[in-house]
Amino acid sequence: MKLAVQEQLLPGRTLQEKYAFALDAGFDAIELRGKGDFHFAGRLTELKRALADGVVMPTVCVDMPHFIGDFDPAKRKDAIQQLRSQLTVIAELGGIGVMTPASWGQFSRRLPPFEPPRSPEEDREVLAEALGILGEHAHRNGVLIMLEPLNRYENHMVNTLAEAVSYCAMDSIRIVGDTYHMNIEEDDPCRALIDAAPYIAHMQISESNRNQPGTGHLDWGAQLATLDAVGFDGYLALECRLRGEAEIVLPQTAAFVRKYL
Repeated sequence: MKLAVQEQLLPGRTLQEKYAFALDAGFDAIELRGKGDFHFAGRLTELKRALADGVVMPTVCVDMPHFIGDFDPAKRKDAIQQLRSQLTVIAELGGIGVMTPASWGQFSRRLPPFEPPRSPEEDREVLAEALGILGEHAHRNGVLIMLEPLNRYENHMVNTLAEAVSYCAMDSIRIVGDTYHMNIEEDDPCRALIDAAPYIAHMQISESNRNQPGTGHLDWGAQLATLDAVGFDGYLALECRLRGEAEIVLPQTAAFVRKYL
């Protein structure tokens, strides 16, 4: 397993500066963020220059105001178009793929009014259609579209690894495990990792409190040993809030995680 860190967490003005810091801190790669309005495609020159300079950028985490599961058809269509573009760009960089939740912050069955304006069957139809389009595009470009389950307070459609796996209708659709969300949703995180193992293409890591690993109560030894046992050899990408200054916290976090690898 290899360690990545999201670009916004790193000090530095350029990706080259950020990557130099990341390597010194004990990380292997940078996880990019894909904003809307085709902003990510607009970075292609910057990204290609960084790639030529040796910066390793295998994955993109979507960072848009709306997503493929939006209630608004126009926003769903835009999210699909944005993700198609991001898949094209990461393919040009020789990366692994792009990850997205079904939605974020749109609705929760745990908060009033409790019942969303769309049925579970309609939710599934909407997501399956979007992922089908994106899966075909990902396949043509030799990359992956990766669905990330979020916890019940941030998303009402896909909360567990098993639910995400149920959408993997083609080889170019895979899933992302996030230790923070898993801590809330999975009855047994290690069992969930074992059951979903054939479909897990990527992992994002943060603590039970959404801060950096080592500041909460997650059993890192058990979960990372489970990933090793099922043969996961992808990236563990740090996606969290930092409790402390990045220059101090990031090297400590890399060292903490590597104790279990």
